[in-house]
Amino acid sequence: MMALMGLAERLRRHAAGLWRANLRHPFVHGIGDGSLPLERFTYFLKQDYVFLIGYARALSLASAKAPDHEGMTKFAELAHATLSQEMALHRRYCAGFAISAKALERTNPARVTSAYSGYLIRIAKAGSIQEIAAALLPCQWGYSDVGLHLAKTGDLSPNNRYREWIASYASPEFKATADWLRGYLNRHGKVVTAAQMKRLDTIFATSARHEYAFWEMAWRS
Repeated sequence: MMALMGLAERLRRHAAGLWRANLRHPFVHGIGDGSLPLERFTYFLKQDYVFLIGYARALSLASAKAPDHEGMTKFAELAHATLSQEMALHRRYCAGFAISAKALERTNPARVTSAYSGYLIRIAKAGSIQEIAAALLPCQWGYSDVGLHLAKTGDLSPNNRYREWIASYASPEFKATADWLRGYLNRHGKVVTAAQMKRLDTIFATSARHEYAFWEMAWRS
């Protein structure tokens, strides 16, 4: 056995190349400076809306499998927040771009969307709580990092029609959620075997690759 402190940070360090690629993706850059074509952004919003349904299912499974009251409570709260607050945010954005709530509900998931949400649900059904947290973390932590990065480097003036999206993911509230999930993984992964570490590395990196594929899908839509 080997004692590990900061398991989440170690997993991210192992996936550093993927993490940098996500932050530097042209889709992300286009949100930051406002140059992203509107049709690509709305395609992304619709696919992300569908993805969030699967993400919420994975969070609900995490709540059911959590070995502690804290985990049960927080994962359930996150599932509720995803289904209510974050999906409501998507509906509000889309309404501003003349996309109705009914059109969102009729959106068919793209292959990349189905692959990502399906992966998270499979891990949530079969994996340990450490594995589930490792699978969920790249989405939560990654969007927080993207939001904070764009808040520092992007155009936050009224000229950028995506500034509200940036502000949402750069918010202290969203960062606090990512921080909690990272801390939860650290607390429940203080001691892992070498085999478990390898498995967690694979899970975290796979989710990070799905994140990149999602940006790429929307960029090439």
